[in-house]
Amino acid sequence: MLTIKQIRKPIQEELDFFEQFFRNSMKSKVALLDRIMYYIVKHKGKQMRPMLVFFSALLNGEITERTHRAAALIELLHTASLVHDDVVDDANLRRGFFSVNALWKNKVAVLVGDYLLSKGLLLSVKHQDYDILQLVSEAVEAMSEGELLQMEKARKLDITETVYYDIIRRKTASLLTAACGAGFASTNQDENKLEIIKLFGEKIGIAFQIRDDLFDYGNEAVGKPVGIDIKEKKMTLPLIYALNQADESMRRKIVKTIKNHNEDKKKVKGIIDFVIKSGGIEYATQKMYDFQKEAIDLLAQFPDGEGKTGLLQLISFTTERKK
Repeated sequence: MLTIKQIRKPIQEELDFFEQFFRNSMKSKVALLDRIMYYIVKHKGKQMRPMLVFFSALLNGEITERTHRAAALIELLHTASLVHDDVVDDANLRRGFFSVNALWKNKVAVLVGDYLLSKGLLLSVKHQDYDILQLVSEAVEAMSEGELLQMEKARKLDITETVYYDIIRRKTASLLTAACGAGFASTNQDENKLEIIKLFGEKIGIAFQIRDDLFDYGNEAVGKPVGIDIKEKKMTLPLIYALNQADESMRRKIVKTIKNHNEDKKKVKGIIDFVIKSGGIEYATQKMYDFQKEAIDLLAQFPDGEGKTGLLQLISFTTERKK
C-alpha cells in the first residue's frame, strides 16, 4: 500500500503552498489566539481532506486560487469540529498530543472552534464563493445532526444498521462529501458530475468510518485505546451485527453490560471477544469493501489523470490504513 507521502507527491507543491495559505487564514491579532493557532498547525494531521479537494479539482480542471480557498474552508471547518469534539468528549489528547481544551480549558476551546469556523465563512464570503460555502454549510448541519443522533441513540443502545449508516453519513462522511464537492466545484460547473463526486465522497467517508470503528477491536497503534467506543457507549457496525446474531438473552446481557459496566476492562474485553466470535469483524470489513467498490465505480465516470489516480489511491489508503 502506498503511504500518504507517496500519494500526495503529484500535488506536493500545491500542498506546500496551501499550508502557508492555511496558516495565513488562521492568523489573529489576539496573542492568545495566535499562540493556539500555531499549536494547532504544528500538530496537524495527514491533510487527507485538502488532498481530496485538490485531486477532485484535477478531475476536470486545474487547481486555482479558488481551489485553495475551498481547501482552507474545509480544513478550518474540520479543525473547528475537532476542537469542539474534544470538549464534548472531554478528551485530553488529540493525535497523541494535548488537546486545546486540556491546555487552555473548555471555555477557550469553544471560542477557538467558533473563531476557526468564522474565519472559514469570512474567507468564502469575501471572495463570493457562495456555491462552495453552501456545500460546506450543509456539511456543518449534517455533522451536528449526526453527533446529536448518536448521543440520543447511545442512551437507549437501540441502533440498527440503517441508523448506524445514517449517523456516520452525517457525522463523518458529510465533510468528505463537501471536500470532494468543493474541490470539483472550484474548477468545474457540471452539476451532474458534481453530484457524482459528492456521492463518491460519501462512500469513501463511510468506508473511512467503518475502518476507524474496526480499530476498536484490536489495534492499539492507532492512538485510540481498544474498547474506547464500548466505553463511550457507541454502537458501531461490528457490535450491531454481533447483537443481531445473538439470541434475546445474550443480547440483553451484552446491552446491560455496556450500559452499566462499560468502565470495567474485563467486561469490555468480554464484549470484544463476543463481537469477534460472532463474526462482527468480518461482516464490517466486508461492508467497508462494499462501500469502497461503490466509490471506485463512481470514479470510473471521470477521465483518467492525476486527479482520478490520486483519489483511487486515497480509497485504498482509507481501507488499508493501520491508524
